Amino acid sequence: MIPNFIYRWEERLSRVDTNRVTLPFEWGLDFLNHGSYSGDHPYSELLRFNKDSIEASDHFFDPGPSPEFLSLNERIIFPSAIRTPYHVNNTASCRLFEPTKPNGNGIIVVPQWNATEFSHVGLCKMLSRFGFTVLRLTLPYHEERNPQGPRADFFVSPNVGRTIQAMQQAVQDVRRSVDYLLNQGIRKLGVMGSSIGSCIGFLAYLHDERFEVGVFNHVSSFFGKVVWNGISTRHVRRGFEQKLSESELHEAWAILSPNTHVGRKRLQNPGKRLFISALYDLTFPQDLARLLFAEHDKFHVPYETAYLPCGHYTSAIAPFKYLDGYHITQHFRKHLR
Repeated sequence: MIPNFIYRWEERLSRVDTNRVTLPFEWGLDFLNHGSYSGDHPYSELLRFNKDSIEASDHFFDPGPSPEFLSLNERIIFPSAIRTPYHVNNTASCRLFEPTKPNGNGIIVVPQWNATEFSHVGLCKMLSRFGFTVLRLTLPYHEERNPQGPRADFFVSPNVGRTIQAMQQAVQDVRRSVDYLLNQGIRKLGVMGSSIGSCIGFLAYLHDERFEVGVFNHVSSFFGKVVWNGISTRHVRRGFEQKLSESELHEAWAILSPNTHVGRKRLQNPGKRLFISALYDLTFPQDLARLLFAEHDKFHVPYETAYLPCGHYTSAIAPFKYLDGYHITQHFRKHLR
């Protein structure tokens, strides 16, 4: 009874946005590695790109030397390491939440896809009340970084290569945000990501040993399978269906999948990680979340889990949002001190 009620509620909430558009399918090889991959056999080139990038993932997600940071009206602004064709997207920014009584530790918050400037602000304020210095990242192609608007359709779209580059850019922006906090004297660092932000935060966490604690809110295992099966990305799937199968999309976006990296990076960052999953999630389905847990079990990587008795959209509604916030804050209070 309860699952069916939540499922219907989730379907209803998923249809609130009426401005979703299906962009045209594109291979997007020109977004990969400065365009050095040719278009003669695009799918084979994508597979080769993924193989090369996975083997060199430390380099793939490395933003390079720390940039100059500009502080302006509670915002931290810095150049993104990746230069995209869209000028407004090439400057990254974070909103800074400074605590009244700092505890010397910092947290980077990575919002969900299509987040607005108000998304996760309540959580950031709550974390800062517990003494944490918090940076809330504006994702690529979001808010002031969006070249088309109003939705962040360029971030995840039927353009295969641009989506890969956007996620790579997001991970690198998170890691540059780390540079800023360390430059300010922060001692210990955590990262919290929600939905697609959980994927971004997890990839940054695995590839950056400076993170000691991670909370990943709404988790999954394989990027392409989420886009193919989730109700929030049905319009994106429509752009692929005549060109790629589910398994082909899965392989084309392998570099972006958390499960790709768990075994390879299991010893680099054994920090305290919490995975939060919603029991009735139709956007990040439970079967895909369980594959992430199984991958950790396979390689004996320790982790903690928390389950919300709701779905993806309903987790932002009371009382579920308060339970979600409790799990997030308690994990940081316990382990980041």
